Amino acid sequence: MFLTISTTGDEKNPATDLGFLLHKHPDNAQAFSTSYGTAHVVYPRADDERCTVALLLEVDTSALVRKGRGRGRGGAPDAALAQYVNDRPYAASSLLAVALSRVFSSAMRGVCHARPERVEQPLPLRVEIPALPARGGPDLVRRLFEPLGWTLAAEPVALDGEFPEWGDSRYVGLVLESARLTLAEALRHLYVLLPVLDDAKHYWVSADEVDKLLRAGEGWLPTHPEQKLITSRYLSRRWSLTRQAMERLELVRLAEADDSEVEAIDNAVQEETGTEAAGSEGAEAEGARSEDRPTSLAVQRRDAIIAALKESAAARVLDLGCGQGQLVQALLKDPRFTEIVGVDVSMRALTIASRRLRLDRMGERQASRVRLFQGSLAYSDNRLKGYDAAVLSEVVEHVDLPRLPALEYAVFGSARPRTVLVTTPNVEYNVRWQTLPAGHARHGDHRFEWTREEFRAWAGKVAELHGYTVEFTPVGPEDPDVGPPTQMAVFTLTTKDTTKEEKAA
Repeated sequence: MFLTISTTGDEKNPATDLGFLLHKHPDNAQAFSTSYGTAHVVYPRADDERCTVALLLEVDTSALVRKGRGRGRGGAPDAALAQYVNDRPYAASSLLAVALSRVFSSAMRGVCHARPERVEQPLPLRVEIPALPARGGPDLVRRLFEPLGWTLAAEPVALDGEFPEWGDSRYVGLVLESARLTLAEALRHLYVLLPVLDDAKHYWVSADEVDKLLRAGEGWLPTHPEQKLITSRYLSRRWSLTRQAMERLELVRLAEADDSEVEAIDNAVQEETGTEAAGSEGAEAEGARSEDRPTSLAVQRRDAIIAALKESAAARVLDLGCGQGQLVQALLKDPRFTEIVGVDVSMRALTIASRRLRLDRMGERQASRVRLFQGSLAYSDNRLKGYDAAVLSEVVEHVDLPRLPALEYAVFGSARPRTVLVTTPNVEYNVRWQTLPAGHARHGDHRFEWTREEFRAWAGKVAELHGYTVEFTPVGPEDPDVGPPTQMAVFTLTTKDTTKEEKAA
């Protein structure tokens, strides 16, 4: 297996800086032992104008057979079917990707103490791989590399040059060029995409491969248009690992779009508390206990939501911001709700909801009625379209006010269910909570809490803008002075599904 990486330079930025970045001196020919052979590093040319490093992997075919006896122990399918006659020693594959990480590990991490200023500088790079397995052909090679800033030439290799009528093989000769990437980025692209193109790995893919993929894919994989294919192939099409990786990548994408940390996005719940207070409304639960009420406010809220859903004759329901899944669980008990979808930005919350619902042990008929998936209400999502009703239970107050219009459009403007139910705390009622200090919100993550007048003004504006009518329902005991603890708005789509924005257009 053979690969070269070249760059150009001048007196100010000599091309030989490539040797410092790779931690391999151009004057030395070096050899590195790997599990399946020896990796050699040499420099065919090294001067100020141009520097080329070559990585040659000399595969020990006996070790390849000995350590890869079938897929159950990690053998690639080609090696398992044809142990001694196969392409593993000659064509770039996961063997070469592992050699890259073994030989150039510091360069892949972007570590260079000798030339730290060069680490983050894009280089004029040229990568050549004479024989690369490409299941999907040159078109797939372009789909994988071009979105990353590479220009490329992928020439198919004929099955036999003397018999062109036999057609092309699954191999290509690949040349990649870019002046926009750092060396570390280029190496990480190769590390992930070589085995993806080969669509086979020579070793058993375990759970730690997810971490390897996310580390190497940092900064480019979450937004790559072929993310799903890359993830599936890299993880040898193992469904459980692919799902885990996709969920983590979606969190990264949402965090980047939100200009925040992943931990800040995935903070919907801390631990499964087992309380009835959906949304961790601690003050509400405490208030209910202190006054010896037979039913907590959280349960009253769910009962009010279910009653409104029944009145609207909804059968297919979205629970947007489903949290730990209490409402989804309650809806599943009523057969009139034929499809229930829980959506939350937090994978931690969805994991707890899945455990609560016992999805892994649920019967096939019941399981066909429920789905949980990750999503952010700050963005339009085609998966939310076509439902009878959507519920936003104690959700809007967790959204920063400047970002609330994005949620409004995603739900009312894009998804457009026939009925939308929104519940939110009534801040006026907070004075009735004995354990809530004056001026404090009911939950530490609340960005605001509305008075009854503020909630009605917001709901009326949203309804008018997006073609809904709205009615208001109190939830919980209604105090003559400060109103109910929770306020609910019931939005109903008008007969003519035309928004004010569409009319203006």
